[in-house]
Amino acid sequence: MAFLSDIFGRMGRVARGQANQGVDALEDATFEATVKQTVIDMKNELMRMVQASAVAMSNYNRLDAEYQKYVRQAQEWKDRAGVALDAGNEDLARKALAKKSECDRQVASMQQAVEQAHETSEKLKQQVGELKRKIEEGERTATTLVARKNAAVAQRKVSEALAGVGNADNAFAALNRFEETVSKEEATAKAFDQLANTGKDEDLEAQFAQLGNHGVDAELEALKRERQGGAKLAPAQPSAPYLPKELAGPSASVPAGQQAGEKAKA
Repeated sequence: MAFLSDIFGRMGRVARGQANQGVDALEDATFEATVKQTVIDMKNELMRMVQASAVAMSNYNRLDAEYQKYVRQAQEWKDRAGVALDAGNEDLARKALAKKSECDRQVASMQQAVEQAHETSEKLKQQVGELKRKIEEGERTATTLVARKNAAVAQRKVSEALAGVGNADNAFAALNRFEETVSKEEATAKAFDQLANTGKDEDLEAQFAQLGNHGVDAELEALKRERQGGAKLAPAQPSAPYLPKELAGPSASVPAGQQAGEKAKA
């Protein structure tokens, strides 16, 4: 039995812990509404206290009115007894004093109840005033708490976004997921392209590409030889001056250079 009692006790603690945790989470999710409802509950408590105070004050007012009535009656019977005594009627004065004595007994019996009702009424009025001040302070505190809570939540969301550890619906996390999806699709497309090119005669394509390169290389070598051959050619000899046929004579056909050489030999 002790073992079962211990088991049930532990299960009860676990259940209470889970329930408290759920309530805490619910209060955190509805913080502003919970704070406002707390203020409303305080106002409802104030209304109940005001009603209780009104009832207590009403009782006091009735008791005090009854008490004051017997006090006045006692004084009236005393005055009457004095009038009767002045008139020489002691018997009437005695009866008046007897009535006064009854009123005094009523006053004495009611005095304690009236004092207690008065104390209760004054205490309730003080409590109502104190509760009103607490409610006003609670309203100001609730407004401040809500503002601080909203600021803290906003700061936490900004910090989580900057740290990249936000919730699943974080915009930055969504962009990262989109980028990963695009990268995956690109890699898949590349893989299918490689599979599509598998089996083609790559050597044949390379040979045709080499032929094209050889043609360019041959053209480049020909251009180099053409440039080098033009640079090695000797400068051209100046041509002989033009002479008319009449002046040229028999030696006109001999080049001017040859004539100069013959003159040098002579």
